[in-house]
Amino acid sequence: MKNIKENQLKQSTKSKVTKPKNIQKNKTKKEANKEEIRLQKYLAKSGIASRRKCEEYILDKKVKVNDKIVEELGIKINPNKDKIEFEGKEVKNQSEKIYILLNKPIGYVTTAKDQFSRKTVLDLIKIDQRIVPVGRLDMYTSGALILTNDGEFVYKVTHPKNEISKTYNATVKGIVNNEELEKLRKGVEIENYITKPAQVKILKIDEEKNISRIQITIHEGKNRQVRKMCEAIGKKVLALHRSKIGNITVKDLKLGTYRYLSQKEIENLIKS
Repeated sequence: MKNIKENQLKQSTKSKVTKPKNIQKNKTKKEANKEEIRLQKYLAKSGIASRRKCEEYILDKKVKVNDKIVEELGIKINPNKDKIEFEGKEVKNQSEKIYILLNKPIGYVTTAKDQFSRKTVLDLIKIDQRIVPVGRLDMYTSGALILTNDGEFVYKVTHPKNEISKTYNATVKGIVNNEELEKLRKGVEIENYITKPAQVKILKIDEEKNISRIQITIHEGKNRQVRKMCEAIGKKVLALHRSKIGNITVKDLKLGTYRYLSQKEIENLIKS
C-alpha cells in the first residue's frame, strides 16, 4: 500500500513539473515566431528599397543571412539574432523614419549608387541615414522627388493600384493644337501600350519661338512616359519638370534643395 502511494506521488509530482515546462516551451516558441519576419519585409523596413525590389535583390543573390547567400523567397529571419547583409554591408533596422522632398536639378541620376560614377540625387542630401528614391526621374528631368528609409511607404506610393498623381510641365517643340491635346487626354500608344486618361492643359504658346508649354498629370509611372506621350503626338520634349506628386509641390523649393515632409503630407500620400 505504501509503495502504491509513493508511486502515485511520484507520478503526480512528475506531471506537475512536466506541464509547466511544456507550457514554457510553447510560449517561448510562440514568442520566437512573433520576432521572426520575412527577409524581404525586413529589408524594406530597413530602407533598402520597396518590398518588391528587395525580392529581386534576394533572387539576384545580393543578400546574405548569417554569412550565407539567400537564393529563394519566403525565408524568415529574427532581427535580434540573425546577421543580415546587402551587397556586403550589414543591414540594421532604422527605427526613425525619414521622408524628404527634393527639387531635383537636371544632371543627377535617380539612384543610390551609379555604375558609371555619375552624380546621384543622394549627393544633394547630407544626412547619416540610408535613404532611397521613391520612384524615378530621368537624368534630364527636374522636379519633385521623394526619398525615404521606409520601404513600406515606397511600396504604397509606387504601386500602380494606388494611382498617385504626378504633374509635369513639358516644354515641347512646335505648337500644340486641341486635337493633339485630346489625344493625350484619352490615351496614346507608346511601345504597344495605351496610356491611361490624363489631365492636360496648355500653359503657354510662343509662336515666335515655335514652342508650347503644357501641363500633364498622369497616374502611371512608365519609364520616360511623358516624353514618349509627347513623341506620340509628334512633339519633341525640350525641357521637363515634375511640379507635383499628389498635392505636394516644389514651387517654394529652389533646385537642388530639399525639405522634410510633414506628417499630414505623408498620410495624404498613403491614403491617395
